[in-house]
Amino acid sequence: MGVRIFVTQPGTKNAETCLAYCPPNEVVPTDEQVDLDKFILYLDHNSVPFLEEAYVDYSKDQMGGQLTIKAPNAKVPKIDDDAPLPDRVNYILASEINPNLAAHGGEVSLVEIVDESVAVLRFGGGCQGCSAVSLTLKQGVESTLKERVPEITAVRDVTDHSYTENAYYQ
Repeated sequence: MGVRIFVTQPGTKNAETCLAYCPPNEVVPTDEQVDLDKFILYLDHNSVPFLEEAYVDYSKDQMGGQLTIKAPNAKVPKIDDDAPLPDRVNYILASEINPNLAAHGGEVSLVEIVDESVAVLRFGGGCQGCSAVSLTLKQGVESTLKERVPEITAVRDVTDHSYTENAYYQ
């Protein structure tokens, strides 16, 4: 019996990394096979780019143990440093910024890059109409983007924050 790792809805905000037993009759010919000491690991071919830097960890505790699967690139596949600027910005938004905003039901997306270095963003979910969005924009989103993507010199928010129905802080 082997183990198969795959990502459902890879490349989307709903992506989830899954681990399942894989009996011999369920091996897919296009899977990548990794022979480990005690079992064979099968990586779903279409999921491989989304499993870059993924890891599985098991920690024993009083209740038996905790299995943790982390795949930081499940929502957006890892990109090269020479990828187009919008792709690099989207990668940072998906892999670093949006997971933090999701704790408050929020998200941010790239609308466009203007003047070759200004990221125009739109907030949604709990961030739309949130009274703390300017702080989030400057101290969180802008500082992270400028640090990770040095070509970005500023960010601009084009969200209509007068709509506050789902705002996290009103």
